[in-house]
Amino acid sequence: MSKILVWDLPTRIGHWLLVAAFAVAWFSGESEEWRLYHVSAGYVMAAVLLFRFFWGMAGTRYARFSSFLFSPRQVASYLIGLAQRQSGHWVGHNPAGSYAIYLLMLLGLAVVASGWADYNDVGGDWLEEAHEILSYSMLGVVGLHVSGVVLSSALHRENLVRSMISGCKQGAQQETIPSSRRWWALLLAGLAAGAGWLAFAG
Repeated sequence: MSKILVWDLPTRIGHWLLVAAFAVAWFSGESEEWRLYHVSAGYVMAAVLLFRFFWGMAGTRYARFSSFLFSPRQVASYLIGLAQRQSGHWVGHNPAGSYAIYLLMLLGLAVVASGWADYNDVGGDWLEEAHEILSYSMLGVVGLHVSGVVLSSALHRENLVRSMISGCKQGAQQETIPSSRRWWALLLAGLAAGAGWLAFAG
């Protein structure tokens, strides 16, 4: 086992852009003064999530959805093993983490769509309440995801947060990805910047 490249640059940048955008949107949500920042963060979230769906089909090995499609039984088995401190090591996303990712992506799109509709007065007051409920649901899944990262890091003695910064994890050399895909990362950054600018331009 040695350090290998697992997470390509678009996956890492997309992850941290989503974290930042959600944080900005959350803390600016109740302020009229910061409303444009709230909307801008929502646009950035939309751009990142749409790119992530594309990257889940066209990205590198561990970014693709096909690499972390697990059945409920596999997730249950992983969680039981985690509780017994016996879960195996996964080079890419583990079964529980994969479900958190799917939930975050789906909730993220629902949050963005409901927020956009409410901002543009499409629908009634129920939409504002739905947007708030969905946002709290997403925050709850974020909390579960962070807890899982902490537990898994402790169990496997591997800093998963650091791996999402460096892109490297422990694994066999044949499991490494060939490149970090820098040009795609630049495209993602440009899309996110352009989406954020639309809120102010509009």
